[in-house]
Amino acid sequence: RMIYRSIRYPRFAVEREIEGSAIVRFVVKKNGQISDIEVLRGLCDPIREEALRVTELLNDWWPGQQNGEPVNVQFNLPIRFRLQ
Repeated sequence: RMIYRSIRYPRFAVEREIEGSAIVRFVVKKNGQISDIEVLRGLCDPIREEALRVTELLNDWWPGQQNGEPVNVQFNLPIRFRLQ
């Protein structure tokens, strides 16, 4: 929910009626913080930039666990951009 409340649809994309999903990959570190954010797929540069911006707002994730110990986990996050 936090992502969708924070998205500011880029004017460029609104004017061209661009909709679809961006895919962002990042690592949830052992301490629950995210790092190594990368946009794998975006619909245009402004949407890629916005997907990156809102992903950077995320924090305090629960880290993955293996054998009861926290571990770094790579995560792919789809972010849907839809005009309303």
